[in-house]
Amino acid sequence: MFDKLIEALVYGVGYERIADADCSATTLRRRRDEWTRLGVFDRLRLACLDAYEQMIGLDLADVAVDGCTTKAPCGGECAGRSPVDRAKGGMKRSQLTDGAGIPLATVSAPANTVDHALLTQTLDALKDFQPLPVGATVHLDAGYDYRPCREALADRGLLAQIAQRGVPAPIQVGRRWVVERTNSWLNDFGKLRRCTERRRDCLDAYLALAAAIVTVRALRRAAWYLYRWDTRPRSPRIR
Repeated sequence: MFDKLIEALVYGVGYERIADADCSATTLRRRRDEWTRLGVFDRLRLACLDAYEQMIGLDLADVAVDGCTTKAPCGGECAGRSPVDRAKGGMKRSQLTDGAGIPLATVSAPANTVDHALLTQTLDALKDFQPLPVGATVHLDAGYDYRPCREALADRGLLAQIAQRGVPAPIQVGRRWVVERTNSWLNDFGKLRRCTERRRDCLDAYLALAAAIVTVRALRRAAWYLYRWDTRPRSPRIR
């Protein structure tokens, strides 16, 4: 069942297309809903983050937040008129990463939600794992250059490095580029690149599962340079 859900996440296909004699589409949906209700996917994400923290260590001194808009052609609770796709159905996710690009928290919303409106909710979503340390720097693009954003960061004891509106700022400036790379990693999953789920809880479950996979990949890459084990591959490249 878990392998089938991974296929649905990676390829973005319908459940009927990956169903077979051993696992029907109805069983897949039923098991997906059961595991979502029990919080299995979010617990898996937190377990992967805990393993990364113990073996490598999260860089919480510099974090980055940014939004990413993808397609949502089937509508649903997280679908809205996309401002970058001729008002077609779209979904937005607000992504928070550590200094190395490890996904820490994700908030889903309709595509017509502005990025800065999701900043507070994205920062608060991190409390499930651990809060940001006081004095941490949050790197943001010009879409967050508003007073409510600065006040929200100041209330939490966080420093802000925000690109100014109207002033060209290359993505390489500061530590903001890591969240762009993480958004690219997540867009490799077909279910997130073109979301056909109509319920928010199902979408959040797939977001948590994708974040767990990205975290495990980053853990394997980083561990290749720090540890030795019997089945250690000859190259740090994840195949």
